Amino acid sequence: MMYKPSRKSLKMVMVKLMTVFMLIEVITCQFGFGFGADGGLNMNYYLMSCPFVEPVVKNIVNRALDNDPTLAAALIRMHFHDCFIQGCDGSILLDSTKDNTAEKDSPANLSLRGYEVIDDIKDELERRCPGVVSCADILAMAATEAVFYAGGPVYNIPKGRKDGRRSRIEDTRNLPSPTFNASELIRQFGLHGFSAQEMVALSGAHTLGVARCSSFKNRLSQVDPALDSEFAKTLSRTCTSGDNAEQPFDATRNDFDNVYFRALLRRNGVLFSDQDLYTSPRTWNFVNAYAMNEALFFLDFQRAMVKMGLLDIKQGSNGEVRDNCRKIN
Repeated sequence: MMYKPSRKSLKMVMVKLMTVFMLIEVITCQFGFGFGADGGLNMNYYLMSCPFVEPVVKNIVNRALDNDPTLAAALIRMHFHDCFIQGCDGSILLDSTKDNTAEKDSPANLSLRGYEVIDDIKDELERRCPGVVSCADILAMAATEAVFYAGGPVYNIPKGRKDGRRSRIEDTRNLPSPTFNASELIRQFGLHGFSAQEMVALSGAHTLGVARCSSFKNRLSQVDPALDSEFAKTLSRTCTSGDNAEQPFDATRNDFDNVYFRALLRRNGVLFSDQDLYTSPRTWNFVNAYAMNEALFFLDFQRAMVKMGLLDIKQGSNGEVRDNCRKIN
């Protein structure tokens, strides 16, 4: 009997092919393809020094996600929280010491998970090519693999980031809050060079994962006209289990798709910061476009992710390649 692919599988193949071909041109224009001899970022930075880095990252990430698909959201979120604090330098991975409380122990980061996946990748790469691959690059590549594993766009990123030596709890005050409105989000992301549209595209990472009751319960104390009344009841039921009770951002919590944006059109956004993207006249058109066109969302998301991965990177003597991702050398 001849196999006939489903419409959904054909759609996914076409979306992935389109995003690959369209991003090739973008990446080619923006980044070189050398071997990293000059210390700069490029796609083939590890080609000569650690040629199997990408298969190692992919295999370990895929194995972890096979066991726990919810880690896809965790790895992407960890990458975001790393890049928005002191740049993409692996500072989120550093443990606190007796003299310093690190970023990961900030209240904003206590729900982060997946550190052991990064540790496993680092251990394997240190065994194969010691002292070569930075923890910052490992985290960035792991997030990329997590997006693809969950059904999102496939894209490549330049490598060559060095690991930072600073990780302080006070720096996490610069992370966006779930209570921000769209204008505040535009301002916060704008400080890092992102447009309003790029901010909305990156917010689409909430197509994966969950929010804890503590981050949205303030919406339930009074009538919120931006919140569907029936969905408000759903959120209230979730919160009966306490502040740590989890509510999926959308109906397909482990699938990377545009269902998150379609939920916002129905006023089913879990966080105030999510729903205000559709309420605000400055961003509603982007939400609507992504809700109607998943391929457009995928394309804009991957472009924004590549851009985010270049925030305030450390190079040369400004950073190091850690032997252990949890502590500086």
